[in-house]
Amino acid sequence: MTGIVVAPPGTAWSATASQADARAALSKYRRPCSATAHKGRAECLALVRTTKSTATAFAPAVDPPPTDGYGPADLQRAYNLTASSASAGSGATVAIVDAYDDPNAESDLAVYRARYGLSACTTANGCFRKINQRGGTVNYPDADSGWSSEISLDVDMVSAICPRCHILLVEADSNDDDDLGAGVDEAVAEGAKFVSNSYGANEGNFSNLNNHYYNHTGVVITASTGDSGYGVSYPAVEPNVTAVAGTTLFPAANSRGWAEIAWVGTGSGCSSWVDKPSWQKDFVCPRRTVGDVSAIADPDPGVAVYDTYKTEEQGFGSGWNPFGGTSASSPIIASVYALAGTPAADTFPVSYLYRHPGGFTDITAGTNNPAGTCVPDYLCHAEAGYDGPTGWGVPNGVSSFRN
Repeated sequence: MTGIVVAPPGTAWSATASQADARAALSKYRRPCSATAHKGRAECLALVRTTKSTATAFAPAVDPPPTDGYGPADLQRAYNLTASSASAGSGATVAIVDAYDDPNAESDLAVYRARYGLSACTTANGCFRKINQRGGTVNYPDADSGWSSEISLDVDMVSAICPRCHILLVEADSNDDDDLGAGVDEAVAEGAKFVSNSYGANEGNFSNLNNHYYNHTGVVITASTGDSGYGVSYPAVEPNVTAVAGTTLFPAANSRGWAEIAWVGTGSGCSSWVDKPSWQKDFVCPRRTVGDVSAIADPDPGVAVYDTYKTEEQGFGSGWNPFGGTSASSPIIASVYALAGTPAADTFPVSYLYRHPGGFTDITAGTNNPAGTCVPDYLCHAEAGYDGPTGWGVPNGVSSFRN
């Protein structure tokens, strides 16, 4: 089986070919948010592709795109969600926690949903809400053009996977962990049962004293595993968070109609700090293993996103752009959970995936550590069954996302 993974423009990579230069190819994409190495601060994990796709031979199968990225019908079909998306999720609230303000969030969302024939999701009809980290609808944080791209990606992916879901956008005052964590707590206090976090940083930059932000029973909390390849990211490493890794997705001539491999940029690994949760049974890693599940993250070809709050310094245009990063996969998986129904009280929904591993499409090829090896090998190489770069695999319907 062959497919396209991250590669320099004009270079096709097969699933079995050498990927020695794949990590360097990440430079072909832009990070909308400025990177930060400050202890206790996270960066958004969105990537925008600013060059022509190297995967043009694998054009989106269903949606004629405004950009060369996948639309809702493509993603629903790839993950066997077409029937569920048409009827499930009505009234469920998926919360998106991000830093800073996107002044155009609601108007940009309206363009995305209209383009793909989705029903309107607005403040007026009760489908969309934007609040600050204290629950207020005034005194939003300072606007930030980088995090606005992240916000657009997140709300568009919720719309793509769960069109009937309500969307709660929680804007933290900053990308400081305490502010983002307060946003998670506020989302839960507002009644959201599905909370997506598309940000992170090296787990060593954070304190275990912050665990309480991501420790809510009866609530799905997803977090991106990172976009820098092999390595463990916080808060995805938290024991009761669903750590969402990333894949490369492309149409294929098989019964599924699609194929996937582990994306070279996805994070994974064995924690140096966090104890192994009781439901995780890969005993070779003595602590928390990342990740748990995966979905599309490769920006090539990526997913179509509409975002207009921009600055010239960002280096890509206002409007439609192809996006990726594990920032895409986290809201996708949170929304799959929403399609599956309300989590059971007094449970941590990440454990469902481990009790019901039969409801995934297993990803068995690809690596996020092309320049070297890892011990044990499954921490950085996709293989049959559970592995770090893809977890149990990608959704094949919603059966594994229920208690």
